[in-house]
Order: sequence, then C-alpha cells, then structure tokens
Amino acid sequence: MSTTEFEERLKAALKPVEPPEALALRLERTLVSLTELAADELEAWELSSMRDPRNWVRPVVATVIGAGAGTALVALRVRNGRRRRKDQSVDLLDLAERTVRDVADEARKLLPQRD
Repeated sequence: MSTTEFEERLKAALKPVEPPEALALRLERTLVSLTELAADELEAWELSSMRDPRNWVRPVVATVIGAGAGTALVALRVRNGRRRRKDQSVDLLDLAERTVRDVADEARKLLPQRD
C-alpha cells in the first residue's frame, strides 16, 4: 500500500459526518423541556421552607439543570446559525461580533421577561 493510498483511505475514514436533522430537533426540544421544568420548579419554591437545609436540594438541582440546559440550548442554536454568519461576515472580527450578538439574542429569548 502506497503512502498516498493510505492517506486517501485515512481521509475517507475520518471524514466528518453531520448528524441527522431529527436528532438536532429532538435535542433542542429536550433542552427546552428541561429548562421549562427547572423554571417551573423554581417558581413553586417557597422561601419560608428554606430555613431547613434539607429543603435546599430541589432548588439547587433545578438551578443547575436549568442553567446547564439553557446554556446548551443557546450553544446549539448559535451553532446552527454559524454558516449564515460566516457567509454574511466580512472578516474575522465581524464574524466574532455577529456570534456574540447571536449568543446575547438567544440568551435573552430564554430569560423571563421582566416588567
């Protein structure tokens, strides 16, 4: 086997594979569901019951799960728009600005609206 043939086979074997579209949609739905469940748990939380440290577990777990799922959801949505941002960008700095703006926009969508 020649070196070039070996390199070609290695390139073919290590070619990136895009996940199916249904997988991304299922993952996004799951993350949205986890975020909403954590928010509901925190809304049902009663401050008066926090005097007993045994009651701290549920709100802490809900906060960790909600923050983790929310962060993953923002990352997933921003990643899905990377090709569009890259095509619209003039240079690397413009791409970074667009990415940061998209991260902020997606995070705002997840945070509750305050009056």
